[in-house]
Amino acid sequence: MSDDFTNFCKSVSDLAKSFEKKNVLIKMHSEPDSGILRIYGERSNSVALAKTGLEEIEELAFTTAEHHPYWNFLYNSSQILKIVLEKWDGDITEDEIKEITWYADELKNSANHVSHNHCE
Repeated sequence: MSDDFTNFCKSVSDLAKSFEKKNVLIKMHSEPDSGILRIYGERSNSVALAKTGLEEIEELAFTTAEHHPYWNFLYNSSQILKIVLEKWDGDITEDEIKEITWYADELKNSANHVSHNHCE
């Protein structure tokens, strides 16, 4: 499986290089141990990449549901990050500050719950 992924990444890299010759900028990052290959277009930026990564975190939070003891940490922190990234180039409203504070309180409650359960 690892060799197949490595061969796939090399083939995609060769394809990307062929587009670079046509002045199309493509960024690639592979993580062979995770079986992940990321391809970014020339207009991608740090905020767009963070939003995409956050979508993966949210998917994990939604599919894990409350079956994992750390689910609340993942979910509430991802909701804070979602607001921050959406407003990265703008202003956070007072309502959004209240929402962030609520999620932060939920994180604190989760920390207390996890801490209490570890002490027993």
